[in-house]
Amino acid sequence: MNVHGRPTRTIWPASDDDAVEIIDQTRLPHEFVTVRLATLDEAAHAIRAMLVRGAPLIGATAAWGLWLALRTDASDSALAHAHATLLATRPTAVNLRWALDRGRARLTPLPPARRADAARELATEMCDEDVAINRALGAAGLPILQAIATRKPAGQPVNVLTHCNAGWLCSVDIGTATSPIYAAHDAGLAIHVWVDETRPRNQGASLTAWELLNHGVPHTVITDNAGGHLMQHGHVDLVIVGTDRTTAHGDVCNKIGTYLKALAAHDNGVPFYVAAPSPSIDWTLRDGLREIPIEERSAREVSHIQGRLPDGTVATVDILPAGSAAANPAFDVTPARLVTGLITERGVCAASAAELRKLFPEG
Repeated sequence: MNVHGRPTRTIWPASDDDAVEIIDQTRLPHEFVTVRLATLDEAAHAIRAMLVRGAPLIGATAAWGLWLALRTDASDSALAHAHATLLATRPTAVNLRWALDRGRARLTPLPPARRADAARELATEMCDEDVAINRALGAAGLPILQAIATRKPAGQPVNVLTHCNAGWLCSVDIGTATSPIYAAHDAGLAIHVWVDETRPRNQGASLTAWELLNHGVPHTVITDNAGGHLMQHGHVDLVIVGTDRTTAHGDVCNKIGTYLKALAAHDNGVPFYVAAPSPSIDWTLRDGLREIPIEERSAREVSHIQGRLPDGTVATVDILPAGSAAANPAFDVTPARLVTGLITERGVCAASAAELRKLFPEG
């Protein structure tokens, strides 16, 4: 995707081939800063502190983290330590476990002398796969937007509501929920995006809006609570969100507040789609509400907010009364019954075990 007109990924090998580099997403939208990761601990910190975030990018960063670890010690114990260290960083997104288990399965049979090079090859392979998956996902979702456009009065855009950031910044490139949006925009379709601010970290306002601005897609940032009102008045044609973990039966775990958007969409007859690349599907789970671990993050994310002052300084301020407690569940679960369809790299299907198995029989 474009950053000031320059094609850019979210993670890439450093020019000296001795580290990887990432975009520090905690500094956006006010500053574009890249960070160098040279060790296992630095990769783990980047995931835990959300310098990188989004299920696909977390998985990709973990894959590179294995390479960083095995360059100095490729023993069985070092591989096990790296796997455990990275797995402990964040509990909800299944891509993390998927990437690490895939790495362990690929690397364990190899002699230690070959493991570092093989880990680098695998990380590169997984990043390229992510881009291909997301591009295919966009192609699968494009006909949905085109069909809605044919029913709109001439000159009126298709209005899409998003939640959190399921765009280029959540992945290696292209994004998940935004992939059909970018595909439609690039194909000349009139598109307008309602961007939920997505408290507490404001990932919609800080990240999705910044992405869309750089790519030239018309958009408007709204408060999280405005979505239902817009749906009631016919200003939303469809909702597309991402997923951190989708069960084998179609329940969807995504950024906190997604469930409320699904309820509002259901009540107003607005189609609610989930962009679900296959690495985000957890085939071992059936009941999302009972089985998916929900990450509880720091109360500081609720009590403090970052912004730019009139003099251009970026500052973090406390917005709660002194002494007030805050809770911060980071995700919620949307039951399959509220999901119109899952958009995958292999096509669109109903959010059900039977329909998912048709697209992914090997799952």
